[in-house]
Amino acid sequence: AAGRPDAACVLGIDLGTTSVKAALLVGAERGQVVAESCSRETQAHTSSLEAGPQGMEQNVRRIIRALNECLAALPRQQLQRVSHIGISGQMHGIVFWKKDKGCKWTECGTGPTFEPEEVSHLITWQDGRCSPTFLSSLPLPQAHISLATGFGCATVYWYLKKSPDFLKSYDAAGTIHDYVVAMLCDLKKPLMSVQNAASWGYFNSRNKSWNTDILKKSGFPVHLLPEVGDPGSIAGRTISAWHGIPKGAKVGIALGDFQCSVYSCLTERTDAVLNIGTSAQLTISMPQGFQPPETPDPSSAITYFPYFNGDYLAVAASLNGGNVLATFVDMVARWTEDLGLQVQESAIYTKIIKAALAQNDSKLSVHPTIFGERHIPEQLASVTNIAVSDLSLGHVTRALCRGIVENLCSMLPVQRLMETGVRRILGSGSALARNEVLRQEVERIFPFPVVYGKDVDAAVGAAMVM
Repeated sequence: AAGRPDAACVLGIDLGTTSVKAALLVGAERGQVVAESCSRETQAHTSSLEAGPQGMEQNVRRIIRALNECLAALPRQQLQRVSHIGISGQMHGIVFWKKDKGCKWTECGTGPTFEPEEVSHLITWQDGRCSPTFLSSLPLPQAHISLATGFGCATVYWYLKKSPDFLKSYDAAGTIHDYVVAMLCDLKKPLMSVQNAASWGYFNSRNKSWNTDILKKSGFPVHLLPEVGDPGSIAGRTISAWHGIPKGAKVGIALGDFQCSVYSCLTERTDAVLNIGTSAQLTISMPQGFQPPETPDPSSAITYFPYFNGDYLAVAASLNGGNVLATFVDMVARWTEDLGLQVQESAIYTKIIKAALAQNDSKLSVHPTIFGERHIPEQLASVTNIAVSDLSLGHVTRALCRGIVENLCSMLPVQRLMETGVRRILGSGSALARNEVLRQEVERIFPFPVVYGKDVDAAVGAAMVM
């Protein structure tokens, strides 16, 4: 914050899996406070022509439209005072574009803005096109994180082998938030933070470089790889006024949404952060000076994520969080529809939570890994211990919520948290915020005080870093 005018604002943006968030931070006596924030659903999911049902893609135009709607809803007076912009977004995913035709700047009601031009769909972190067999056919990376489907480099390999002509149409690539930074600053070559690079695979976090030799040998189009910089550094300045934000505002290098969420709430090294949104994560900070092992243990449920200032987070990153409950609600909706009844999904969600709150316990055991896990992709969900007495909607929902928390706890056990010196848990994420049953199960399973975050938010974290 040094050298920033007192009246200046910092804008934080998070390009999430389901929504875009923007937050304006202003300086106050006790540090920065959130003056305004706004969120818009992207509704960007789209079908994948090449990958079929395994593909998970999003329409970049819809994401940018949601971003524009968010900024248009913020007070123009404060946007005009923005001096710095911090941007985070969903890691692992990849979007391709043409450097000289990535976007076009146009005028809208709130001033100049950009619209995507020659840009591919975003292939997200949830993409499932790279099967375990396909991944095992790829060269072994020199990286501390195991390669998985949905990782940027794995997706490039998939196109290289299945649809090479697709890659010929583009000469730049990055995460969705790298794309936004590149457009705002008109970067000739995309710039990516160590956080995002590590999430793509084939990146050595120790020497902060891509595995160029390994990639070149297998014909990988290395010209698509962005340059890499430190999280917290400045990527460039806005080349135009943007929704009233002055031209020349400093834009930070794009950051991982996960790291920003943690940054927005983690103040003590003795805190663990439990986040349950679409997916779920349990995180602890590693001691200063910690370096991850040179090669990953594919069967380990713990991943070490680059954080800030050379630090690392130990993360149990589960693919199964609020998306499991959403799938359950969807199933109940389909069943009721098959019975000739119509119930809104939002009404179903409210009712199943209410039913579960009436059941303090359930003998049912639900292993909720319907989306697999990166360390055991072949293990799917199961339900055991089914008794006649526990078949109500309340019993099943209670057991499902408990299963989500138990699954995370099996990945990063209580014993390990105690050994690391954890004293309390900070709970965050949309699923945890709106689901009292999940909160009850967290408090039942973890023997630490649990504090629920008010503003645990990647957009806020991205602004705080600036």
